[in-house]
Amino acid sequence: MRSKIISKVKKVVIKIGTNVITDKNGLLDNAIIKQLAKQALQLRLNGYYVAMVSSGAIGSGLGELGIKTRPKTLPKLQAAAAVGQCKLTSLYDSHFTKQGYHAAQLLLTRSDFEDRNRYLNTSNTLNALMQFKAIPIINENDTISVDEIAFSDNDILAALVTNLMQAELLVILSSVDGLYADFSSTGKGTNLISRVDGITNDIKKMARHFKTKMGLGGMQSKLEAANIAVQAGESVVIANGRKKDVLTNILEGKDEGTLFLPANSKMTGRKRWIGLTVKPKGLICIDKGAREALAKNGKSLLTSGIVDLKGVFASGDVVSIICNDTNTEIGRGLTNYSSHELAELKGVKTSDITKILGYKTYNEVVHRNNMTIVDNNL
Repeated sequence: MRSKIISKVKKVVIKIGTNVITDKNGLLDNAIIKQLAKQALQLRLNGYYVAMVSSGAIGSGLGELGIKTRPKTLPKLQAAAAVGQCKLTSLYDSHFTKQGYHAAQLLLTRSDFEDRNRYLNTSNTLNALMQFKAIPIINENDTISVDEIAFSDNDILAALVTNLMQAELLVILSSVDGLYADFSSTGKGTNLISRVDGITNDIKKMARHFKTKMGLGGMQSKLEAANIAVQAGESVVIANGRKKDVLTNILEGKDEGTLFLPANSKMTGRKRWIGLTVKPKGLICIDKGAREALAKNGKSLLTSGIVDLKGVFASGDVVSIICNDTNTEIGRGLTNYSSHELAELKGVKTSDITKILGYKTYNEVVHRNNMTIVDNNL
């Protein structure tokens, strides 16, 4: 199964956690960075397109500044990131240049993914970099971001980059060997799971909300990131970044870490952006009949199926579509009507829209072409 999946891989996104590349004092571990850079470069030389999402800027900055514990104030975190980011990228670059390649730094925030034009521009930049002897080193722009600075230790960012590039494989390198089925009395994982066919509730329960001294991510955030990628139709491997030749072993199809199998079909780039990238501005609650029409019959959402609304949103915003009976998310889509308009239209027939509003811009609230179904249980 692994060999079959790897044989289809052309693009690889490698996410590297803070605790993989920093030592016990929070300083960057040059030996580990050299090892990972060498493996990533070899993948590039072997014909793979490679992008690296590397944590470690804040941890590195804290180490350089002699700060032993992670500050709780945002300005100090941002100051540490400003110091650490320079050193982080330069270390990668020093190892790449020995083979004539360069590190290309990209610092991104959530807004770069939310705005469609900036999203496409980022995609164009990454595609252009693949044509040169350059390997993107991507990180959150921690020096200016606010809520992103606690954004699952770059796990989610790596998943969004995977979908942006439509990379066939996301490798999440952590300080553990993968997903464990059990934990011993000492807190160490036991019974490593080699393969996950679907990220069910039982799989999610295996994660433990564990935070290390310097990092923010835990297995929960890694599973969330994996779920984003596999829903889009890409594979994910969670593995130990400090193990020798870990990247080489994974791309050779060896039984390394935990492999998460992709969904049966791949989403288009636009569907990924709507359903898996943009944060919804509000919720539209629908009845059981509308759920059936959307999820099983491939229909558009009409006003008659709406029972409730939450949040304030405008026409063109991405909204989450929730089943009122089960309180589960069915999908996400671009709404043709604002929350103010839908407050008057919920539950009414399409033919009555003009009578109520005095106009009708669309028959559909969310057209099927502008909708992504995200319910794993459907």
